Amino acid sequence: MKKQSNIKKLAVAATFCALAFVSMFVFRIKVQFLTFDAKDAILGLSSLILGPIYGVCGAAVVAFLEFLSVSDTGVYGLIMNFLSSGTFALTAGIIYKYKRTFYGAVISVVMSVISVTAVMMLANLFITPVFMGAPKSAVIAMIPTLLLPFNLCKSAMSAAITLAIYKPLSTGLKRANLIPGNGRQRYRFNLRSAMITTFAAIVIIIAALVLFLYLDGNFQFVRS
Repeated sequence: MKKQSNIKKLAVAATFCALAFVSMFVFRIKVQFLTFDAKDAILGLSSLILGPIYGVCGAAVVAFLEFLSVSDTGVYGLIMNFLSSGTFALTAGIIYKYKRTFYGAVISVVMSVISVTAVMMLANLFITPVFMGAPKSAVIAMIPTLLLPFNLCKSAMSAAITLAIYKPLSTGLKRANLIPGNGRQRYRFNLRSAMITTFAAIVIIIAALVLFLYLDGNFQFVRS
């Protein structure tokens, strides 16, 4: 029985990885050499639903697949993609693993935003100069005008998507007997659900406006 449950979890984890990879082709927001897509949110969902190990391993797999297929930034992109997705998934998964409540879910995604932003600031300071040949002073100058607002918006949008989708998705997977849990429970769209959805939509809209209007980003649909 346990072996069958593990096989189901692996199948669900593989599906999350596939969706995260495909999401990079469906749409993305490009801001200079930086890119937002939905893969961090999908891997964050994997981490909340299956556990942090699945989320981090998924982040490694998706980053490597991107490196082999469509990446134009080589090893540098591989490292940065894994740091972003892995930090988001690990932070959310670990906190929620020990506090499996609504407030635990909220805290987990908020901390993911903070963690990703901090990690990517450090990564840009120490990794970007090595791979891109840019002086550290030039990278430091980009922090307030590009790197900090972009990473805040990117991780905030991922967190909003994760929080809005988590409950109905996890309930559906339990009802389908794909993950452990109460398979008879139904998802009910109540006042709390409406508040979460509304808040998530507001966060996404504000973050998108910053990316488009302040950072002069552009929307790319169906990546070739």
